[in-house]
Amino acid sequence: MLIPVILSGGAGTRLWPLSRELYPKQFLPLTRERTMIQETALRAVGLPAVAPPIVVCNEAHRFMVAEQLRQVAVEPQAILLEPIGRNTAPALAVAALAALSSTRRGEPAPLLLVLPADHVLTDLADFQRAVEAAMPAARDGRFVTFGVVPTHPETGYGYIRKGAQAGQVMRVAAFVEKPDPEKAAQFLASGDYLWNSGMFLLPAQGYLDELRRLDPAMLSACEQAYRSAARDLDFTRLDRAAFESCRADSIDYAVMEKTDRAAVVPLAAGWSDVGSWASLADALPADAEGNVLHGDVVTEDSTDCLLYSTDRLVATVGLDSHVVIETKDAVLVAPKDRVRDVKRLVERMKKAGRSEPGLHREVFRPWGSYDSIDAGARFQVKRLTVKPGAVLSLQMHRHRAEHWVVVKGQARITRGEEVFLLSENESTFIPVGTVHRIENPGSEPLQIIEVQSGSYLGEDDIVRLDDHYGRKGRTD
Repeated sequence: MLIPVILSGGAGTRLWPLSRELYPKQFLPLTRERTMIQETALRAVGLPAVAPPIVVCNEAHRFMVAEQLRQVAVEPQAILLEPIGRNTAPALAVAALAALSSTRRGEPAPLLLVLPADHVLTDLADFQRAVEAAMPAARDGRFVTFGVVPTHPETGYGYIRKGAQAGQVMRVAAFVEKPDPEKAAQFLASGDYLWNSGMFLLPAQGYLDELRRLDPAMLSACEQAYRSAARDLDFTRLDRAAFESCRADSIDYAVMEKTDRAAVVPLAAGWSDVGSWASLADALPADAEGNVLHGDVVTEDSTDCLLYSTDRLVATVGLDSHVVIETKDAVLVAPKDRVRDVKRLVERMKKAGRSEPGLHREVFRPWGSYDSIDAGARFQVKRLTVKPGAVLSLQMHRHRAEHWVVVKGQARITRGEEVFLLSENESTFIPVGTVHRIENPGSEPLQIIEVQSGSYLGEDDIVRLDDHYGRKGRTD
């Protein structure tokens, strides 16, 4: 049995301002109409004996994961929620424990196809051929990684030096850290090196056994976190105290570089980890001037640029080898050869206490989204979009009142003891301390303009009395 494991814990800070901590790149349609996690989930469809996937993600992303997989008709067998990021080695350990717990007696031992949620592959057929070529070695207990055949002397990836070959499977002679430009050119010329993709095929039990040998404390923490996990709707919440006690490390450092089971299969499937704006530009088609354009963009005498608009017109004159990324609340401008420093810029903003590294102006919730369109002293204006059939929590606020105007659709409103319908161009007022709820009984999205007023307007001023999404007592 082959179980895809989708690792979706990344924050994607190098793709700020499009990617944010609470809405990272794997949930964005960066290269195709579907989002990156949707493309990842569909990547294994058609492989032999493939089972529904296991997803490991940040608990703050749980509803986005569930909704985006639902949109492409993928029903995961488990969504494991990390209370805190501990890198990929612990994430794979809890996924392996979940895989083994779901395997019935007499079924074949599960193989795990480990897939980061934020990678791009343009040749699905080549990827699936590589997976099938790796399966016999994985069944024999080998830990197979997929090494991308390099196309240029890249300095942003780690490398794998190929060893002895048996068919399409090779031993790993060595893992090599990211090289400088001179070494990268040497690696490319030699033909002995592959890019380290971070994708693996390995036996679930074998991985746990090797982790027990190499880092028993890590495995013990993961076992405790999984054993003490709580069920929450369709999610499994790992125990916070146990998982926090786990050492953070990657699969490469914790296991692959130390084991004698490592093997590699070459992959030429148009792979990219989309780790920077420059790599995204390389993954998208360019015009005759070498510009990659998205959204409402007008250029004059600009070449080799990535110009990305989500909300407003972006216009450039005389720009060369730059990226310009526009969102509703931020604009990034940087030379292409400096885009890897965006991560440092995000860290600087976080230290300053700014909200932009974590949140977009539009924030997604399980019932829909809200867009903060204006704010000032003692007031805030939001546009709420409620999905058909969705229901907000029954709640109250201690410090703010709210005025709602329906601009599209029809709303069912609970206000204190009253329950009534509001249609387009109708409004209601919710005084401070009044219990209230919004529902969308219709088949089309509902849009409401909400005007908040009061002494404190933070999102943590929510007292949830009832919630269809298991958030009673929470503020997310």
